[in-house]
Amino acid sequence: MSLFILENVKYEGILSYPLIEIKKCKTTFFCGESGCGKSTLLKLLNGVVSVSNGTIYYNGSEINSYNPIELRREVLLVSQSVYLFDNSIRDNFFEYYDYRNLEKPNDHEIHKFLQLCCIDFPLDTPCTNMSGGEKQRIFIAICMSFMPKVLLLDEPTSALDDNNAFNLMTNIKEFCRENDISLIVVSHNKALAEKFGDEIINLIGCANE
Repeated sequence: MSLFILENVKYEGILSYPLIEIKKCKTTFFCGESGCGKSTLLKLLNGVVSVSNGTIYYNGSEINSYNPIELRREVLLVSQSVYLFDNSIRDNFFEYYDYRNLEKPNDHEIHKFLQLCCIDFPLDTPCTNMSGGEKQRIFIAICMSFMPKVLLLDEPTSALDDNNAFNLMTNIKEFCRENDISLIVVSHNKALAEKFGDEIINLIGCANE
């Protein structure tokens, strides 16, 4: 069953996506050289940016028929940029839950998502002096805890070694499978895509991402 369909989509006269179909409740990897439009594609799928021409369908309806805020919470984009506050891990979870007017998670719930993302730190650990890979995994854990219907990950393993990358993707894919979350991943790592992708879509193009 189709989750997204892109038909003759163009973005700012630079990027072109003639026909792409993304299946529901699968793990789909988008691969390709830098500048081919991978990151922009994720932003198109959750409405951060809009198409210049063409149509994107989400669950059978045109994507612009959805409320933009509701769409971005349902189709959650975890970008390459990590946005953490200069506070503890627990406080970072709380900040993001406050922003969404949601009840704060308890420590057990926070630990569950940190473990999924291969982070085993006390919750009062400050995020300030953590490595890029550690911050990246905490940010992914926060986003996963919101339980979106679609999780978009832009280079989620870029700051990780091969072992941590493998463990992270193993946990994320299994979690998404168990919870009927469609997982869409942009990655330069072809080995990772071949290992974890149910579908692999290679993009070809020329632009600056």
